[in-house]
Amino acid sequence: MNQFGRLFKVTIFGESHGESVGLVIDGCPAGMPLTVEDFIEDTERRKGGKQKGTTPRQEDDLPLFKSGLFNGKTTGAPLTLLFENNNTRSADYEKQRSVPRPGHADMVAHQKFGGHEDFRGGGHFSGRLTLCLVAAGVVAKKMIAPLKVVASILEVGGERDIEKGLEKAIAEKDSVGGIVECRVSGIPTGLGEPFFDSVESLLSHAAFAIPAVRGVEFGTGFGAARMYGLEHNDAIVDMSGLTRTNHAGGVVGGITNGNELVWRIAIKPTSSTPKEQHTLNWETGVQEDFSVRGRHDLCIALRVPPVLEGVTAMVMADLMLLEQKIPRVL
Repeated sequence: MNQFGRLFKVTIFGESHGESVGLVIDGCPAGMPLTVEDFIEDTERRKGGKQKGTTPRQEDDLPLFKSGLFNGKTTGAPLTLLFENNNTRSADYEKQRSVPRPGHADMVAHQKFGGHEDFRGGGHFSGRLTLCLVAAGVVAKKMIAPLKVVASILEVGGERDIEKGLEKAIAEKDSVGGIVECRVSGIPTGLGEPFFDSVESLLSHAAFAIPAVRGVEFGTGFGAARMYGLEHNDAIVDMSGLTRTNHAGGVVGGITNGNELVWRIAIKPTSSTPKEQHTLNWETGVQEDFSVRGRHDLCIALRVPPVLEGVTAMVMADLMLLEQKIPRVL
């Protein structure tokens, strides 16, 4: 449900307009230096309002350490972090309670939880909780160093030119999606297992915890379906497992082969769009015209790179702990 991982175990909690969102990390080794400043770069990258096409909602997003840290170092006990919600406008959601927003979890949440869900800002379904994934990634990236995890936007609205993709959305007064790629360098050979615990399986599982993800591919991805076998196979060049090409994206048989890990996710257009839509009013049982009001992203993909880095680092940390490549005390 709200937990991921076996040895590096992450639990996230909170709602978009609740008092706070947060996370608990179990399995963090003792003795690792950790400060508020460690989180600022990645949490700032995830923020809206500072780049064109993102929501104007602004939060400080500074972590409050509640357990697992003493004298500036991790203790080996569960690490608990909170991020306060201070800049909320819940009235926007009170007005539209009876008309579930198309593309959002409003309807299924109402059906599953019998109307007891916190509907403000999407509640527990909100992208606000991706902040917790970013924070988990900050801790994980420190643990797995010198591995380097870097994600970037490849395209927005079908355009490689990000600005051009955003301009198309602005001209249409609608939202757009995008594609985000993540690369991990310095990765050791032998992480992952065949079948259900393959590296691709675990990363895909974590990726779909990111709201708005609609597709995942590794290496050449769907392009492999249009290639010949000889063209797609990566020729091995030495005993380390290095290959001449990297169509597999660094994973063969579900196990890392020592090459750079390369994978991508497809992000759908933001469901909240000012364009007029049709939805069902569950009080009247009649379909009606509807337009989403409030503060929303024009393109969610712009804020996804640090989130994708976060879930990637989480999985890598868990796999490296399982292979005993990270000591219990640093």
